[in-house]
Amino acid sequence: MISGLKRPKLIGTDLDGTIIPFDRPISQRTIEAFTTAHDLGVAIFFVTGRPPRWMREVRETFDFGTGICGNGALLYDFRAETILESWLIDPKELIKGAAALRKVIPGATFAVENFDGFHREARYNPRWDKGQDDRGVSLIEEHLSKPAIKFLVRSESEELSADEMLALADASVGEFLTVTHSNPHESLLEISAQGVSKGSTLARVAAELKISAEDAVTFGDNPNDLSMLAWSGRSYAMKSGHPSTHAIATGIAPECNEDGVAQV
Repeated sequence: MISGLKRPKLIGTDLDGTIIPFDRPISQRTIEAFTTAHDLGVAIFFVTGRPPRWMREVRETFDFGTGICGNGALLYDFRAETILESWLIDPKELIKGAAALRKVIPGATFAVENFDGFHREARYNPRWDKGQDDRGVSLIEEHLSKPAIKFLVRSESEELSADEMLALADASVGEFLTVTHSNPHESLLEISAQGVSKGSTLARVAAELKISAEDAVTFGDNPNDLSMLAWSGRSYAMKSGHPSTHAIATGIAPECNEDGVAQV
């Protein structure tokens, strides 16, 4: 435990690889640490790239806190399973983005998450959404007529890393879309509406609660966490996290599998 620091008024934490290990459930130590913080009056936000349907584990573990899902696109009451606010990608930007990204990402394949669910091109490999769209379509434009929570692009060849893809995509569509990734080992990008990120939504809800960045602490491990790590007065990157998070955070937390967030 770090001593000599004042108690925060808000904690924002990423889920996967930060408080949820990839090979086991959320630990009892982590549950107890967040419960103690909540009981002391600290506002808790679980800030994730996950869509609402993936929040079941959080709902079954915590009876407090609020979700920020889709990398900031949704403010989500996971106990009531209700979307409180949303910041979506306009269909025109989706179509424009798909056309631009096909030109710069070798073997680009697409999927989209909207209020109708998950939709993909037939060539897109849905590694975590098996069964959500078993057939797919020839071109994702068939599903781009409605506002989207998140737009996804994979490199079918998988020759490019997520970091390389991010650089190409940001130079191509960064003026009208927000591009990030949450896994350096996947040739996959996650795209939100312009200006929408974990940090932008966390800052918005903090302002509504009249909590300043100086009274907030955040935890994360990948580029999609950078905006909230940069926003908060205190921030911790996980020890095994992406190098970009180490460069921007004010501190380093021990490994997720060692209950690093709970230790801090």
